[in-house]
Amino acid sequence: MDFFEVAGNRFSYRKKLNAAAPPLDDLRKIVQAGVDAPSGKNAQTTGFLIIADPDVVKKINTMPGGNEAMSTAPAFIACHVDRVPNKSNLDYEFVVEDCAAAAENILLGATALGYAAVWIDGWLRTGNRADAISELCSLDSERVIRILIPVGKPLEEHPRREKKSFNERVRII
Repeated sequence: MDFFEVAGNRFSYRKKLNAAAPPLDDLRKIVQAGVDAPSGKNAQTTGFLIIADPDVVKKINTMPGGNEAMSTAPAFIACHVDRVPNKSNLDYEFVVEDCAAAAENILLGATALGYAAVWIDGWLRTGNRADAISELCSLDSERVIRILIPVGKPLEEHPRREKKSFNERVRII
């Protein structure tokens, strides 16, 4: 697929995933897309975890409140940032934007390799889940997981939700 096909085919897959774990080489390629994402002032604030250890994956799978992809994923990718961001000399930081750009690149990379994935954010913010996963992964307490992405081969056909038309969303001036 070329880039525009990948972008057009990417969607959030929340259904069951195949239990077969993606090869580590594929997960590394997908995460490399996140590493290659732009970051404000080139600060490169986002760190990544490839969560492929079956015991850790199973513990995340059984955490309550997740969707089907969360409960069946054979692997996860986590994007993490400083818990207390350092302000730049401009008195603001780009941590949220950096993490979002990295996550989108990861989602596009997963799509390009034929995997299904979904951006999980709000679920992490409740029930102390981000900290629980951080502890499972021995993440430094100064860092916090902002985005968790279950990755695997889809088990079901799942059409992409219809998008509004170009003309409904774009104005050319």
